[in-house]
Amino acid sequence: MRSQTAAILILLAVSGLSAAQDDGGGLAKIKEQELEQVRERISELKQSMDNSAVERDRLTGELQEIEVAIAEQRTRIKEIEREQRYTENKKSELDADLNAREAHLDTESTELAAQVRSAYMSGSQEKIKLLLNQRDPATLGRLMAYYRYLNDYRAENITAVIEEIRKLDELRAQIAAEAARLQSLADRRYAELTRLNTSQEERQLLLADLRRKIAGEGQEIERLAAEEQDLTRLIAELTTILSDYPISSEQPFSQHRGRLTWPVAGTLLHDFGQPRVGDRIKWNGVVLAAPRGREVRAVYHGRVAFADWLAGMGLLVIVDHGEGYMTLYGYNETLLKSAGDWVAPGDVIATVGDSGGQPQASLYFELRQGAKPISPRRWITKRPGS
Repeated sequence: MRSQTAAILILLAVSGLSAAQDDGGGLAKIKEQELEQVRERISELKQSMDNSAVERDRLTGELQEIEVAIAEQRTRIKEIEREQRYTENKKSELDADLNAREAHLDTESTELAAQVRSAYMSGSQEKIKLLLNQRDPATLGRLMAYYRYLNDYRAENITAVIEEIRKLDELRAQIAAEAARLQSLADRRYAELTRLNTSQEERQLLLADLRRKIAGEGQEIERLAAEEQDLTRLIAELTTILSDYPISSEQPFSQHRGRLTWPVAGTLLHDFGQPRVGDRIKWNGVVLAAPRGREVRAVYHGRVAFADWLAGMGLLVIVDHGEGYMTLYGYNETLLKSAGDWVAPGDVIATVGDSGGQPQASLYFELRQGAKPISPRRWITKRPGS
């Protein structure tokens, strides 16, 4: 979560370069030295920004650590819950199989019991009786063949019953193992939830300290201005670093103005251009209130250029759509994509949260052309699911 620079290998080596860069029909070959330089530049950029944020305010650095930890805890809880659902389904299937096999065993046992009773009632000398009572060789031959068939059938029934008992024992052992796994998962989930609750309490105390500090020193405007400078610097640096690896598409982003879908269904809290603090700081994007954990979706084709925590934005995803256009998705609870991942319209890239010290669960969404924020309302008109 801290830095997704390792995924830059994917971003460069498998980045669907345009035909103009393709000099032989295959993807352009990038030297390992170049890859390492790019990785180092991205890593140094993120570390520099982290250092700047901590230098401005120690509490911001602590907020980053605790919110990243919370995101990781939530991710682990969701993974455990997925494992629980899978294990519960598997146990249900095993239970159904066990019931079916027990019913089959009952049938086999009943048939075998009837054969045993019949053999007992006829006595232990039935084969001798057949030989003594029959004088017609043809009839005797048929009866002896029937007798052999009956004995073979009994033997098969006995074998089938023994095999069913063995399979039932195996199934019961598997069911017991799955039940133990479910209990283990439940224990793990409880432990993660306990850690999550502790982290959330620590976050609330930290946010209270941060708000008191800002209010006491009258630094809110300065803080927001510094965070905006950080974001502008990040986008400028990413643009420079990735400029040699442009995104090509049959339908450029610029041709979809007014035809895109909002990344999440929510209620508008803040609109583009509205005053944020006084007249100096305005909103460069929109803030949409939505339930915690709701899926956040990419608005168009592109490549994830950034997926990490940033002061003021919390857990942030930046998608590069080419032609200088980027979309930003902030305040997330968890990030589901890494730098270098390709996304299509509607792909889930994150979940709604309140990271970055936000007072409620919401999504910050911004659209930029180069370094300039532009109103997303002119580009995005469709509601999710429409």
